[in-house]
Amino acid sequence: MPVNLSIKNVPDDVAQRLRERAERNHRSLQGELLSIIEEAVATRRQLDVTEIREKVRKLGIRTFDDSTDLIRADRDRDYRR
Repeated sequence: MPVNLSIKNVPDDVAQRLRERAERNHRSLQGELLSIIEEAVATRRQLDVTEIREKVRKLGIRTFDDSTDLIRADRDRDYRR
């Protein structure tokens, strides 16, 4: 059975931003609030290593096979300061 929720004393600026967000998403204020709540409590499964590697690849993030050069460059940079 659905439950009615109420939020009291919402600052005017927050309420206005919520109304604007609802309008951008073509929703009523109630619909937008429900969407925000549903997203906040959604169960998110953890990614496995293969999925993380694929996301990194798609983002174009470059990783180093050997961290030695990266650590050396970082240490050299610190000594120059």
